[in-house]
Amino acid sequence: MNSISSDVIRGYNDTIILFLLLQHPSYGYEISKQIKTLTEEKYIIKETTLYSAFNRMEKNGYIESFSSDKEGNGKRRTYYRITDSGRQYYQSKCSEWNLTKEVISHFILEEGNYGDDQKLSRSDVCKPAKHSRSATC
Repeated sequence: MNSISSDVIRGYNDTIILFLLLQHPSYGYEISKQIKTLTEEKYIIKETTLYSAFNRMEKNGYIESFSSDKEGNGKRRTYYRITDSGRQYYQSKCSEWNLTKEVISHFILEEGNYGDDQKLSRSDVCKPAKHSRSATC
């Protein structure tokens, strides 16, 4: 089974967590299980990554934590809930993701077209503009 590189997804851990918190408050282990399940085990978030994200987002005001007794055995558990600021941040990360997909799609070949026989015509490639970091087509 293929899995996604943590380097690729690093910038979107907050988005993933906030998405799950949009539905209802939750705690670390449950969020970790949901990520694993929803991605069909293609992405398994590390515990340190998850709690670093919680700390960062709480510091930035995107989520807030609260303690609650676990039903039945009385163990205390830290839950997290999204704030209004977190909802706005989530929306901005979704917009950023859509732009990212649009940009990266220009550099992705269809599956099966990776070989050396894949030739691009001159009109397929943009030429760098002189004295500029942008390209012209």
